[in-house]
Amino acid sequence: MNARTEPAVVETALLHDSHDSHEMQASAHQLSNAHLDALEEETIFILREVAGAFERPALLFSGGKDSLVMLKCAEKAFGAGRIPYPLLMIDTGHNFPEVTDFRDQRAQELGAELIVRSVEDSMKRGTVRLAHPGESRNVHQSVTLLEAIEEFRFDALIGGARRDEEKARAKERIFSHRDSFGQWQPKAQRPELWTLFNTRLHSGEHFRVFPISNWTELDVWQYIARENIALPSIYYTHRREVVDRRGLLVPVTELTPPREGERVELRDVRFRTVGDITCTCPVESTAATPQDIVIETLAAEVSERGATRMDDKTSDASMERRKKEGYF
Repeated sequence: MNARTEPAVVETALLHDSHDSHEMQASAHQLSNAHLDALEEETIFILREVAGAFERPALLFSGGKDSLVMLKCAEKAFGAGRIPYPLLMIDTGHNFPEVTDFRDQRAQELGAELIVRSVEDSMKRGTVRLAHPGESRNVHQSVTLLEAIEEFRFDALIGGARRDEEKARAKERIFSHRDSFGQWQPKAQRPELWTLFNTRLHSGEHFRVFPISNWTELDVWQYIARENIALPSIYYTHRREVVDRRGLLVPVTELTPPREGERVELRDVRFRTVGDITCTCPVESTAATPQDIVIETLAAEVSERGATRMDDKTSDASMERRKKEGYF
């Protein structure tokens, strides 16, 4: 639940059965999104700070909702077609085609430079080696990302991570210093008081910058609704074959076929987050618009990544370990 949402509205929503769609819809319509102006202002300030403080920044752009929100703020910060850094995508080769097609279309509409570097190429170079052909490539994005940073000598990468997604992300700073090996050191983070960011770098180091770190999932959907931001179709309800595996709805695809004994079901689902097919699951939903999703998010009891990501369930510290190795 969004702490910035008016307490009276939140209380009204919680007092009623979450299945009472009329009550929830009425509560959602009462939501003021005045706080979005403050979040948008902070994000624009950070995007401009990156442009002013670094020589070779890039904006990580997957075609997902968070990066599309950042792109909208970047348009407001600099003007459409004038974003002063390229867009960078690290492609595992296992992304949903609806998302990669949308990514390419959006970059073309904006006239933005889109750089795509793939895990497949890292595998050909021998810098990524899979334990077996069916292994998820998601974790190996770190290697490809660090190779891209070295290739283009990026000194700041702007990402769409939010603190409410996962506990390792909750404790990371907005301007996150990475050493010459691309590693994040949680115990050596620089303090951030008010809007004072320490952007000092030594040779070979870089920053990861998270302008929407203070946003919540509900903020993002309210902003998408307010700004009428277009998204890939799989964010909204559609019928899809899935199997229920340890509480997650695993999509049935060539990369994620059903296991022996699993029952394939056709359900109405949508994706709360989009990523590598091998580790991203949809949730059951009939939400067809951003407003519908705002209502669902008000009643959600499980975090976005907790409800959708298989890779985060390997251990409680899996995200922190990956970030130390150079992950987003």
